[in-house]
Amino acid sequence: MSERSERATPPAAGTRRTYPIVRAIGVADINEAWAQGLRDFRAAPSYGIVFGGFYAAGGIVIVLAVTALGLGYLAYPLAAAFALIGPFAAIGLYEVSRRLEAGLALSWHAVFGAILKCGRLAWMGLVTVFFFTVWIYLVLLLVALFLGTRSFHTFDDFLVALTMTPEGLLFLFLGNAIGALLSIALFSLTFVSFPLLLDRDVDVVTAMITSVRAVAASPLVAIGWAIIVVLLLIVACLPFFLGVLVVLPVLGHTTWHLYRKIVVSPPR
Repeated sequence: MSERSERATPPAAGTRRTYPIVRAIGVADINEAWAQGLRDFRAAPSYGIVFGGFYAAGGIVIVLAVTALGLGYLAYPLAAAFALIGPFAAIGLYEVSRRLEAGLALSWHAVFGAILKCGRLAWMGLVTVFFFTVWIYLVLLLVALFLGTRSFHTFDDFLVALTMTPEGLLFLFLGNAIGALLSIALFSLTFVSFPLLLDRDVDVVTAMITSVRAVAASPLVAIGWAIIVVLLLIVACLPFFLGVLVVLPVLGHTTWHLYRKIVVSPPR
């Protein structure tokens, strides 16, 4: 079986861009993909734990940095934003599932080699980092607008101002509303784009448009899956990121199988 399911030539100038075919999915597809994701994790647990460990280490560094700088009010928005970059962190897991599915040899050299050969993944990663950065700056702006005149000696003082004052409640409302919009936008762009870029020779724009089309084909199921991913990652981060060692790998493998159910394989 070939290393990639499709080797497409970029469209020449003046030609019409073609997009992969997407299909609608249902709850049964998510359940099946979840079972397949658990199977892949059991088949190659060391890969999952290592990639989950990298993700957890990044979260620990962020928490320590925020604590050291006295920016405890960024804990909640950072937790939400950290969950959103999960698809980027799980790239290696997509490759593991791809190789298991195709019956290809599984090794660290093969997994990292496939990732490094696909430069388009880096551009897609920049899109994710851009959304992450915009979200954090928006939070800082909202804090300055609504809570800037207050001083917080402890994190508890900040929580009191956040939940017991009109300014704090307005900050919560606007912050969550803006965060939800950014989350939906980023999820729509990355739902299947990372697995698609890894699996086929398509450009970043095609991958993002295909991802948006996949969400549009099954909006309720897709958004439901996004909520599950965010909640599971947030809960996994609570015991000092230990749960991420298992949750991220299973979610990553499951996302690969969802991609395979959504994006129709090209004809042989």
